[in-house]
Amino acid sequence: MHVTLPDGKQLDLPQGATALDAAKAIGPRLAADALAATANGDLVDLMTPLPEGASITLITKKNPADAAPVFRHSLGHTLSQAVGEFYGRKGYPREAVKRGVGPSIENGFYQDFDLPEPLKEEDLPEIEAIMREIIGRNLDITRADVGKAAALEQFAYDPYKVELISELPDDEPITFYTQGDYVDLCRGPHFPNTGRLPGAFKLMSTSGAYWRGNEKNPILQRVYGVAFATQKELDEYLHNLEEAKRRDHRKLGRELELFTIDPLVGKGLPLWLPNGTILREELTRFLREQQFQRDYQGVVTPNIGNLDLFRTSGHYQNYSDSNFSPITVDDEQYMLKPMNCPFHVRIYASKPRSYRDLPVRLAEFGTVYRYEQSGELNGLTRVRGFTQDDAHIFARPDQLKTEFLSVLDLTVLVLKTFGLNDVRFRVGTRDPESDKYVGDPAQWARAERQIIEAVEEVGLPYTVEPGDAAFYGPKLDFVVKDVLGREWQLGTIQVDYNLPERFDITYTGEDGQDHRPVMIHRAPFGSLERFVGILIEHYGGDFPLWLAPRQIMIIPIADRHNAYAETLASEFKAVGMRVEVDDSTNRMNAKVRSAELNKIPVMLIVGDQEEARREVSVRERTPEGHKERKGVAFTDLLAELQERYRTRA
Repeated sequence: MHVTLPDGKQLDLPQGATALDAAKAIGPRLAADALAATANGDLVDLMTPLPEGASITLITKKNPADAAPVFRHSLGHTLSQAVGEFYGRKGYPREAVKRGVGPSIENGFYQDFDLPEPLKEEDLPEIEAIMREIIGRNLDITRADVGKAAALEQFAYDPYKVELISELPDDEPITFYTQGDYVDLCRGPHFPNTGRLPGAFKLMSTSGAYWRGNEKNPILQRVYGVAFATQKELDEYLHNLEEAKRRDHRKLGRELELFTIDPLVGKGLPLWLPNGTILREELTRFLREQQFQRDYQGVVTPNIGNLDLFRTSGHYQNYSDSNFSPITVDDEQYMLKPMNCPFHVRIYASKPRSYRDLPVRLAEFGTVYRYEQSGELNGLTRVRGFTQDDAHIFARPDQLKTEFLSVLDLTVLVLKTFGLNDVRFRVGTRDPESDKYVGDPAQWARAERQIIEAVEEVGLPYTVEPGDAAFYGPKLDFVVKDVLGREWQLGTIQVDYNLPERFDITYTGEDGQDHRPVMIHRAPFGSLERFVGILIEHYGGDFPLWLAPRQIMIIPIADRHNAYAETLASEFKAVGMRVEVDDSTNRMNAKVRSAELNKIPVMLIVGDQEEARREVSVRERTPEGHKERKGVAFTDLLAELQERYRTRA
């Protein structure tokens, strides 16, 4: 057999050769340094036979991060071995520890166990220490093919392994991996030796997990770990984890009194508190101004609609798992709306349209309802009732490209306004093998081509994701990376030839004949709830002045300065700015501390000198830290802050 190296050179090898054989054929130094390989783009270990003619790349200790899924998987086996030794030291026999699955995952690994007594969080450091002992033993990790009968005999004590083995074909070899006296059923791949595993790992937590994800099965104990090629990467990950906890929008939402979720109201149905309502209103005002400049027309639609509306659109059939159940009213069936678009189609259809009227741009901050599983709900980022910054553009086919580019420009502007500049553009297309899509394949192909042409025209990098389209049309999603490097799918633009067809909407063309418009669905925020949740974490609650629910706190040094503080406050209010006076009996430092905890962007301190000169001392929160200015003329500061608010600087 032969394999092809990255430089195109072919390497002749014996039949059944492994990546290690290939490394040895190149040279002993490479064989000593090799950790894993890729074969035809797939990660493989050094022990697995290579396919005939494979293109291979060897991964060495110079670039261990390229083999991250492999060493994470091997660390999962090391965890499994360590847990067995942990209970062995407690006097339990080997058969007392039974094991479910243990794959590598993003940033780490996990292993499921059926244990003689539950692990506690405080046991994890001891198990981690045993893992490091195993790594220090430099155990070779070997691979062996065994028959089904031998495999069942090996794991006769473990019902989970027996179940997995029993489902495998009788005529296919089953692979075992062994390190020391630990043997496990596994497809691999693995590192060649425990001593070559990176030490940059940490056991993080335990949780319950149903065997094979089925709630009818036993609950196993899952142990999670994280692992990286270097200690620096691990330290950065742990730092970001702590930072994420500090920025958690559920925690900050409670502390800053932005929103609450009340069990008596219902799961996934947030209640916006006064501060959060201000935040929402600032966001909607910002987008309404942008839409006004682009000739959008505002509309308002009801929260429920006749079931036939959603049957016609296809939302009832295609989103059946996420729709709330219909309700019967006067012998008719109604449903909480999962989407705004069918209502906007009917508004378009409410009167005849000419080619001169198009494009028609209808916009609404419309609340929709989706049934999410209880376990998937998460603060504001996954809810059952949310408001979309929805708009639908009805255009002639010759107007589509211009309208799409205009929406693209608007969405990028929105993201940049909030410092969300690290954006990945994802084109979701139809999977021709799937039956979930409606409409003419030729129209789908045209819509997909038009999206890609528009994105390429403005020079945006993009990826194509087959199967990621909406059931009625392809889309461009904006996947943004926040300050902690986490990705979120926010805005979306969708091209739709199908809903106009399903609702039979038309416009009169220049030729006097009826023609079919094309629709663009767009939502730059995506949903206000999710966008706010992400903004809270992105800013860590430190909103810019224009967006902050509480913009200015005036802090009198003593009671005699309260009247001056109130005078200044009234002038701020007169120009529409949000200001408060802390006239409590607390000392000045305590007042400053309170304003800091509430993340108020601007604190103005006033005392005898400031009052005599009609000045203020300014303490401002900035991304770089605190900025202080003394003896600032109030008139100048008022104009400065008013201008910053107006321009959203």
